[in-house]
Parts: sequence; structure tokens; C-alpha cells
Amino acid sequence: MKHLLVALALTATPALASENIADKYPGSLLYDEPVEVIPGVWSAIGATAPPSYENSGHNNNLSFIVTGDGVVVINGSAAYALAKALHDEIKRITDQPVKLVFNENGQGHATLGNSYWAEQGVPIVAHVDTAHEVEKNGGPNLQAMKGYNRDKAEGTTVQGPSETFTDDYIVEMGDFHIEARHLGPAHSPGDIVVWLPEQSLVISGDMAFHERMLPIFADTITADWLETWDTEFEALNATYVIPGHGHPTNMAQVRRYTKGYLEYLRARIGEHIDNGGDLSEAYYVDQSPYAHLDTFEELATKNAGRVFEQMEWE
Repeated sequence: MKHLLVALALTATPALASENIADKYPGSLLYDEPVEVIPGVWSAIGATAPPSYENSGHNNNLSFIVTGDGVVVINGSAAYALAKALHDEIKRITDQPVKLVFNENGQGHATLGNSYWAEQGVPIVAHVDTAHEVEKNGGPNLQAMKGYNRDKAEGTTVQGPSETFTDDYIVEMGDFHIEARHLGPAHSPGDIVVWLPEQSLVISGDMAFHERMLPIFADTITADWLETWDTEFEALNATYVIPGHGHPTNMAQVRRYTKGYLEYLRARIGEHIDNGGDLSEAYYVDQSPYAHLDTFEELATKNAGRVFEQMEWE
């Protein structure tokens, strides 16, 4: 049944995940039990709501590949205890050891669990910009996580990657050829995707969104993100997409809610600027076509303001 549900998610319109859905896996700190998306590739799908004590900071996808000669984990997770919970699930599924961990970017929910994996002696690989982000923001990210996670933050320390790369990092392990790629500027510094060309599956990280509204940060340059999308991400022509947040899906859905949303918002802000509008009014440009996405209330006005600040000087 679980495989059937994943297959339906890959082909259907987005399952409109609700921020009010209770924890789906109360026996674990994970928000939901890992599912096998395609043979050998698993993902524990996180909540599409902001991080909270209730979801233990598991509001992004924690994926792993059971290669036949070891396990590759994608995302260190948001805390030591959450990484341990993921490892417990991996050990329930396979007796193959975890041999490598990738951080998809430098955000807390991708890196704060590194302290657990480092304790296990597992190499942690990330883009060089992710390492810089951990150096710069690891402390504040840890304090913010402790604020909502309280006792669940126990054991977590700031731990950067043990290896870095600039363009790509290729792994041949067991039955899998795995390519970690930095495609170019996108959502945040150090963004990578994990591409499995033989399976036509991409673990996209925050390059691609579909069930929750994407956040635009102060250092998210939307024009660059769109260029990276058009020149690099589309060229993968992936059949399967495991996004950074939300259920596994396909290119059509992430194209609609990532590229489509960025283009829509930039068009609305462009019209606003052409009509002489200022920043105070830009926050309220019409984004109603995307109001059904989770985190819309938290992010829509912030996104509009940041796009205005960028486009004002383009």
C-alpha cells in the first residue's frame, strides 16, 4: 500500500498537505515513517509547516539510498536526536552501514544533526558555501532550534562538513552511481541536488518546491534561481523528484510551484514597479493563485517585499 501511495504522489496533482495534520509517526521523533520511493531510495517526509516542538524540527525531507554496499544519507537533519531517530529507521530497514552523509545546504534543518553523524564516524560532504554558512550561522541556528525544540535539542552541537566540493561530487557505491551537484545560485548558498541518472531521480533539496510555499531569503536572488532552473535543473529531465519539502512528485509539479511561482511573483512586482508602487504596497500584490500552499500566511508578504527590493535595482 505504501508503494502505491508513493506512486500516486508521483503522478497526481499535489497532495495538499495541511499544517494542522498531527505527527504521523508518534513512536519516533520523525514526523513520518520513511517510505521507499523507488527501489533502494527512501525518504522520511517532513511536515510542511514551520519547525516546532511538535514536529521536532522535522519539516524537511530526510532521504537515504540503500546501495547494496552501504547507505548514503541526504541531510544531516535538524538535531542530534532527530538524526539518531533517522538512523534507527535505517537500521530497521537494512544492516548496511551508513557510509556518507550529504548536506543539501547550510540551513539548520540540513546541518544541525551533523553532530550525531560525526560521532558515528561518518564522513559529511557539502558544498564549500555550505561550510561557510555553518561557520557563519551555525551558532544562531543552534540557538533558534533550542528555542523551539527544548529537551529534544540535547546533544546537538555545531558541526560542519568534513569534506567540501565546488561543482560536483561523484560516488560509486553498490548498485548506484550518485552525483551530488551544485547547479548554480538558487534558494540558498550551497544548494546541491543529488542526481541518480540511472534511475532518473533527483533529490532536489530546496531547488524545487510544490506543496509548501518556497521562502525567499535576503540572499535568495530570484533571477539567478530561474536561470539555474532553466539552464541546469530542467536539463536533468528527471522522472522522479524528491523535493526538499513535501511528497515525492514529478517535474511538472515542481516546475509549476517553483519556476511558475517565481515568474508569477516577479511579473506582479514588475507591474507594481512600472506603476510607481513602493515597498509598503508591494507586500500586498496579488498572490492568490498560491494561497492554498502551506506556509503561505508566513511567507507570501515577505517574499513579495524581498523580490521588490531585488527588482528595484535590476
